[in-house]
Amino acid sequence: MQDKLDIEATSRTPAVAFDFANNNLKISGESYPEDVTEFYGPVFSSLDAYLGKLGKGSCRFDFELIYLNSSSAKAIMMLMDKLEAAAKNGASVDIYWFYDKEDDTMQELGEEFGEDLENATFHLEKMPG
Repeated sequence: MQDKLDIEATSRTPAVAFDFANNNLKISGESYPEDVTEFYGPVFSSLDAYLGKLGKGSCRFDFELIYLNSSSAKAIMMLMDKLEAAAKNGASVDIYWFYDKEDDTMQELGEEFGEDLENATFHLEKMPG
């Protein structure tokens, strides 16, 4: 398994910075790719490989999204499901959802995602600055 997955942000896709060696995973920016499956496919497969080896370990996942479309929201929900499943299997999973203090939509979306989690620990935070 690779130690990192780094995908640079574009105007339509978020930056993905998965530092598996340090158990720190992050997605940031805007997400409305033309083909959600094409963009998130490698993200899902590398996350699956990582979580499969995580066992009872711990990880932190930061979402710092400014905007996402409905198909990206479905992909984020799938990411949350994967993290929740790992937590249910004994991993310690901390999920941080950062939102701009002016952005009620992203705050509410974070709250909705957080409500679905039973085993992972969810943190709703204002973006610093």
